Amino acid sequence: MRVEVVAVGTELLLGQIVDTNSSWIGQQLAAAGLNSHFQTKVGDNPARIKAVLAQALDRSDAIICCGGLGPTQDDLTRDVIADLLGVELELDEAIADRIRRMFTSRGRTMPENNLRQAMVPAGSRTMSQQPGTAPGLVCPVPDGALVSGGSGDGGAIAGTDRVIYAVPGVPYEMKEMVDGTVVPDLVARSGRPSVIRSRVLRTWGASESGLAESLAGRIEELDQLGNPTIAFLASGVEGLKVRITVSSSDEESAAAMLAEEEELLRQLMGPIVFAVDDDNMETVVIRALGEQGLSLAVAESVTGGYIAGRLCAVPGASKVFRGAVVAYHTEVKASVLEVPDGPVVTEGTALAMAEGVRRRLGADIGLATTGVAGPDEAEGKPVGTVCYAISGLADAGISSDAVGTFQLPGDRERIRQFSTISILDLLRRRLG
Repeated sequence: MRVEVVAVGTELLLGQIVDTNSSWIGQQLAAAGLNSHFQTKVGDNPARIKAVLAQALDRSDAIICCGGLGPTQDDLTRDVIADLLGVELELDEAIADRIRRMFTSRGRTMPENNLRQAMVPAGSRTMSQQPGTAPGLVCPVPDGALVSGGSGDGGAIAGTDRVIYAVPGVPYEMKEMVDGTVVPDLVARSGRPSVIRSRVLRTWGASESGLAESLAGRIEELDQLGNPTIAFLASGVEGLKVRITVSSSDEESAAAMLAEEEELLRQLMGPIVFAVDDDNMETVVIRALGEQGLSLAVAESVTGGYIAGRLCAVPGASKVFRGAVVAYHTEVKASVLEVPDGPVVTEGTALAMAEGVRRRLGADIGLATTGVAGPDEAEGKPVGTVCYAISGLADAGISSDAVGTFQLPGDRERIRQFSTISILDLLRRRLG
């Protein structure tokens, strides 16, 4: 079963709206074991929409067409589908009544153009899910229908097993219909349900090329096997992700394959792996502190509250996170954290800040950053110089305290973000 996704809307081409719908649909298809080789965006032009849908029917068994089901003149999807399939649009009275009730329940009068949304290509059915005024459509391709304007030599004869699904572009409406109707219908049509599952290992501290080199042997082995597969996803400040994908006949064997491959890759990559799937650096740090019964306080200069912000975003962080002092000005470093007079972009200042915030907030562990985010150098230090310190680890009997300097690339924003995840990664590693 080959499934193609077509997103309709000129606003997608102009960059006014980012097409997150297609990527989400792709994820659902992969999770259901359905092949999707093409995704296309097309503007609100009937000839171009028809050409794109015809091309899709030439090479795919099913199309999920997203968008263009609204009540206005530029909502053309239902009209184009009817034209493509050589059928008429018919008023679905049940849908029309449902739309009228939606407006009445909100104390509003329904504009007559909303009845456009109740027009359905003959032979099609509507989806039971309808959170908005636009119904989703399941449109079987009639036996022997000539699909013109595609990528072939003027047309292909479409069989009865081909189908076009039309769903709204509003994300929450689309998702309800894809989950409730489209994917189950596709799985039933495929006749051979399979399970495709993925797991993402999140890493920090290695380049994409370096990681690829360390995994080269395993990649060659998997190229021969074909299953599982691994792929690299560079995610900036969130690290480099390694995605494992397996295909199996059932959930149990898929889970076993994922676990086996994860263990093998962890052995190859070592401690740069810090989280799995939706976990991130801060959730891992908060969890490790909690498991060891330790509290944390943060003193930030160059990062300006970024570390505290990420920690506070973790549910339950208050159990271990005491708080933070954003000591941006030199006077604040001295008066609040008791930092001695002198240059502030130094490892000694970072350590004094970590010790100071630890005392002030009564925490087991103190963490601090100071440095130069730019645009100009300071105290003779180049932009990207970040001094850090973690104190209290030795007192807790965990590991040695950490004091050092990063030299980070990028603009002001990237330096602050990379400082944040780098110092949290240092703490994670020492907490074990």
